[in-house]
Parts: sequence; structure tokens; C-alpha cells
Amino acid sequence: MIKRTLYFGNPAYLRRQDAQLKVLKPKEKTELASIPIEDIGVMVLDHPQVTLSQSLLSCLNENNVALISCNEKHHPVGLFLPLDGHSLQSERFRVQIDASEPLKKQLWSQTVYAKVENQARLLERFGIDAKRLYALLPQIKSGDTDNVEGRAAKVYWSALFENYDFVRERFGDVPNPQLNYAYAIMRACVARALVSSGMLPTLGIFHRNKYNAYCLADDIMEPYRPYCDEVVMQMFYDGELEDEELTKDQKAKILSILTTDVVFAGKKSPLMVGISRTTSSLYECFAGERRKIIYPEFYESRSFKPVP
Repeated sequence: MIKRTLYFGNPAYLRRQDAQLKVLKPKEKTELASIPIEDIGVMVLDHPQVTLSQSLLSCLNENNVALISCNEKHHPVGLFLPLDGHSLQSERFRVQIDASEPLKKQLWSQTVYAKVENQARLLERFGIDAKRLYALLPQIKSGDTDNVEGRAAKVYWSALFENYDFVRERFGDVPNPQLNYAYAIMRACVARALVSSGMLPTLGIFHRNKYNAYCLADDIMEPYRPYCDEVVMQMFYDGELEDEELTKDQKAKILSILTTDVVFAGKKSPLMVGISRTTSSLYECFAGERRKIIYPEFYESRSFKPVP
């Protein structure tokens, strides 16, 4: 089932009635919408006058909804996830914790391969030569000891912005804010899927920053980043990104990434369903039930325009 993504950018009072999310006007308390909570996958709260009831919060957790809070600049800064996301959670935690270093290195090399391959396919989609990225794929070793991921990133971003003065960084010019927003949404969805699969998003297979609570989510989202890049870069090429402030239209396009189709072995699947397939396969790798993580193959596009 495709889960819904809800965005709240205006004042609202959100409460639960039976199994429904009720959206009310804050002052008049008149109902604006009623949505089955079981249909919700992600909620984005992007206004200081959005209020939620404790009963609703509890029900959102029970249904494994990723609740994202944004700051005054409209950038995601918080993620609310359930403590108990799977019936066999403690057993799955132990399996994840006991995973050997050689296994994690193998899984990371698979992840880097899938990411670089998807980056190459995105370049081709925009009519950009991707031979240099494809040439890096055979160089990926267990644990990516030669840092092919970093070398590929330099090639990738240089190719995407060949005709522009741009540096990809956390705090930078357009389209950095839009990319950061898209990655934050994707990260939340991956963290949600990891919890649903009974794993700790904190314990990564490669990322190990002690200040990062979502190391595993940052690992597993890597091959999904090009889906964010496609939407943001198309807006950039079309001249829609004039400054760092994200408009409602930009946010709507970025959030639509979660409903796009991805391809697994030639078969389409909604992206949010695909992420769950990926995290389920990751656990199976930890448990010794399979040898490879299932990642999407970046093929078909919803809308394509070549680089100007």
C-alpha cells in the first residue's frame, strides 16, 4: 500500500478521532479534513502554529508515521519515530549488533556501487557523458577502501554543474538548500523503514559519527539520493530556484519524490514501498538469509528535459 505524505504549512490543530486524523482550524475548530491514520507514512510540520494532541502523537507512533518538524527557515530539523517498530525488535537488534565487520564492509561496497551506478544513469538522463563514473565501478572494493564514493562525487557534481559556478556543501547557494531539504525528507523515510524492519537507525554499516543518531539511515539512503537530485536539478535547470527560500511549489515537487516509481529488476514499485524492500533485505543480510541488499535501478523518468 502506498502511504501518504502530508504537509502542514498553515496554522492547524491536529487531533485524533477513532482512527482518523482530524485537521481543524485553530480558532474556529471547524474541520478541514479527515484522513485515516493507517494511510499516512510521513507528516511534515512546517508552521509554528501547528498543534497536535497527545492522543494523535501516540497513534502516529503506533502506525510508524515519520513526523518531521521544520524550523523558521522551513528546513527539517527534527524526526519523531516510534520506540517499538517491530514485533521481534529485540531479536533483530541483536542480529544487527552482531553483524561482523567483513559483512558490513561488503554491504557498504554494494551500497556505494548502487549509488555510483544510479548517479551515472542520472547523468545520462540529462544528456551528460557518464563514462568516468562507469569507469569507477570496477574499482570499488570491500569497504570502499579507495574512497570511490568520494571520487565519484567530485565527477558527478562537476558534470551536473559543468556550466555553472557551484559547490555542493551543507550551507551554500542554490540549489544546496533544496537538495538539503530533499535529502532530509528521504532520510526520514529511510529511518522510518528501518524502524519498521526492526533495526536501529543509529548503528551504521559505514557512517559512525558519535553525534549522528541516524548513521544507518544515512548509509542506506545513498543509492536513493539521485531520485532527489533529479527533481531538484530539473527545477534548477528550468530556472525555478531563484534564492535559498523554498516556496510551496518547490516543497510540493520535492515531496512528490516519495510517490514516484522506482525500478527493481525491471519491475516498478512506489519509492516508499521500495525503501521498505531495501531495509527488509538489509536485515536478511544481517541474518545470513541473503547476500545482497536490494537497491533500485535508476532507469525510467517521470519527466525529462536535457541540460540547457
